Amino acid sequence: MVLQLSRRDARRLAVRAQLLASPRPTDVLAVVRRLTVLQVDLTAHVAPSADLVLWSRIGASYDPDALDRLGEQGRVIELEGLLRPAEDLSLFRAAMAAWPGPPPLKEWQEDVADWLEANRACHDDVLALLRSDGPLPVRALPDTCVVPWRSSGWNDDRNVRMLVGLLEARGEVAVAAREGRERLWDLAERVFPDGPAVPLEQASAERDRRRLAALGIARAKATQHPLEPNHVGQAGTEAVVEGVRGTWRVDTALLDEPFRGRTALLSPLDRLVADRKRMGELFEFDYQLEMYKPVAARKWGYWAMPVLHGDRLVGKVDATADRDRGVLRVDAVHWDEESPAAVAGVERELRSLARWLGLGLGLAGPA
Repeated sequence: MVLQLSRRDARRLAVRAQLLASPRPTDVLAVVRRLTVLQVDLTAHVAPSADLVLWSRIGASYDPDALDRLGEQGRVIELEGLLRPAEDLSLFRAAMAAWPGPPPLKEWQEDVADWLEANRACHDDVLALLRSDGPLPVRALPDTCVVPWRSSGWNDDRNVRMLVGLLEARGEVAVAAREGRERLWDLAERVFPDGPAVPLEQASAERDRRRLAALGIARAKATQHPLEPNHVGQAGTEAVVEGVRGTWRVDTALLDEPFRGRTALLSPLDRLVADRKRMGELFEFDYQLEMYKPVAARKWGYWAMPVLHGDRLVGKVDATADRDRGVLRVDAVHWDEESPAAVAGVERELRSLARWLGLGLGLAGPA
């Protein structure tokens, strides 16, 4: 049986799955477990993305130190640029053991395996130094590579950085902590908790299932994302969405839950909007992160925050945490769908955000 959903049904499913409806959750670890991943991005134009994601769910009672404590306790780990519940590591151990992948290997997999083998001495030097002196930043690790890393240009002259990334994928090293923006690396055996390795195919299916529970609705296949996939394979139940081409997979456990919408300001990296194609198809919302664009080419702002109101994405807030002046400066609110309720909701959330940041609120005009 193929489920028939309206766009509103689909949107509400996505919003509920991402804990952006009412009532708000209260427990940080429970939120991380439900979302499955938080992207590590330390851009603090407003606040680091992981903190902003948790604030948008929990509200002003969220304490960023709580996330740090979960990391120190080993209950949340960082893996390939994403924070995850530590227990989910079991779903990655088999892939680490099978690195660079099960046969037959793709050409690029053979290339990275050959490069790492050619630099076996550097691999051994890095592990030996971490064993004796870790945790350490990449800049403190020796570059004894005999074959340099070659790319299209972005990663040239970054031998050790690339090698450490491969060792992380192999499960040999892990992020132990951070000093400011810098990751400190150590032997994975000293960072990660002990635990079983779920077999490769079973782990892949379980990751699809958890990803669908976090997204609510997703494609079986989707464009590859550099960090966390957007696809969910055969998890859930097949569905079609009125007015949208193709089929979807949905988590039916969420379908019958009542929907109480609220207003939320989202990180540009929030999972509700991270898959821009899905966002456009379900929410009919136009948005791009513009921090890498020249100022003159920006329409909405450097770190413009998408505005969720109920089950609609209705605008973008261009705001900056101006800590020198002690204010959250709001330069503009760009409305796609303006209503008195949405305006009031945005102003309420901006005041909450400013209080959470310990700043005053500076509005350039009516929110």
